[in-house]
Amino acid sequence: MIKKIKSSLSEKILFIFLISLAVFTFGSFYLIKNKCLFVKELDLDKLKISDPKNLAIMDVECGRVAIELYPQVSPKSVERFKYFINTGLYNNSAFYRVIENTLVQAGDLEFGYHDNINYFKVGSGGSKLGKLKSELSNDYEFKAGTVAMARGEFDTEDSEFFIILKDIPLYQGEYTPVGKVIFGLNALKKIKVGNKTDYVLRPDYIKEFQLLEN
Repeated sequence: MIKKIKSSLSEKILFIFLISLAVFTFGSFYLIKNKCLFVKELDLDKLKISDPKNLAIMDVECGRVAIELYPQVSPKSVERFKYFINTGLYNNSAFYRVIENTLVQAGDLEFGYHDNINYFKVGSGGSKLGKLKSELSNDYEFKAGTVAMARGEFDTEDSEFFIILKDIPLYQGEYTPVGKVIFGLNALKKIKVGNKTDYVLRPDYIKEFQLLEN
């Protein structure tokens, strides 16, 4: 009769460690491949908005983002922002510049589309409508979720915009605010970031951008 060989304590510990490592590795791989886990779905009925005509819905990789626009703060910029949304010009434009947990930037209508992104020029393009004057407000606080027009110099705003993912007080009075995310900030935090640079290779895109009411 063959006697069973009992496992030593060290062998049992090693076995438990290997099983735990396998579970951890599989779980980590699953989370990486499914980056959109734990992102809540948008329920329009639960949103509190003052005017449905100033509500924009942006579909991104990990869900839907609701943005309330502020024409009373920046009338000309919001008017143009709405124009780009209504005409579908923001659809398929890249989030080409992303600073993790800080901001995402999109809206290059010349060099930043999904089908013809130009990695050498993206971020320098615009629309054919010309530049806007900056509409700055020292009273508007740049809290997490603020949507603002991007620019190089003052009075050069066009189509590009950014959304901040955390409070950035230094931007107050420096950039033109057009609205604020009222739902979906977590979906924006899942947008692909660059590797060692703010600019992203094979970036995520705006799938669709539309106003709740035209």
